[in-house]
Amino acid sequence: MLLKKQTVWLLTMLSLVVVLSVYYITSPEQQMNNMATVDEKSKEDSTVNGESKTGSEDTVISSTASDEMFEALRLELDEERSRLKEELETTVASTDLPTEDINAALDKIKELDDISKSEAYLETMIVAMDYEDALVRVSGDEVRVTVKASSHSPAAANEILKLVRSELGGLKPVVQFQISK
Repeated sequence: MLLKKQTVWLLTMLSLVVVLSVYYITSPEQQMNNMATVDEKSKEDSTVNGESKTGSEDTVISSTASDEMFEALRLELDEERSRLKEELETTVASTDLPTEDINAALDKIKELDDISKSEAYLETMIVAMDYEDALVRVSGDEVRVTVKASSHSPAAANEILKLVRSELGGLKPVVQFQISK
C-alpha cells in the first residue's frame, strides 16, 4: 500500500505531538505553570499601558524564565498560524470549491504573512529602542505588545504606541511592561 506524502507527513507530525505531550505531562517542570511561578500577591504586580500597580512584596522572576516565556508564546503563536495556514492551503488545493472561496483563502494567507512580518518588524524596532526584549501579538483588532525592560514610563509606552500605530494602522494597541530586575 502506497501512502501519499501528505498522509505520511500528517502521521509524523501527529506522532511528534503525542510524544511531546507525554514529555510535557511527565516532565518535572510541569509545576512551573507557563514558565514562571509566582505567588498570589505578586500577581498584583502588573503594568498595563504604562501604569504600574505594585503589590506588598517584591518578587524576583529570573530573566531566564521570562525569556523562556517569550519564546514559548512566540512558538505557540507560530504553531497556531502554521496550522491555520495549512488549513487555508488545503482549501486552496481543493478543486470542488468556488473560486471566491479559494481567493478568500489566498487573501487570508497573504494577510497572515503580512501580520507575521509586521510583528517581527515591530519586535526588532522596539528592541532597537534599547529594551531587552519585545513580543508583539496581533489578534483580531487588537495588538498586544509586551516589553521586557528594566524600567518604564508613560512616555516610553506612548513612543511604543506611536510605533505600533504607524505600522499597523487602525488596530487597538495595548502595551505591557515586564520589569526585569
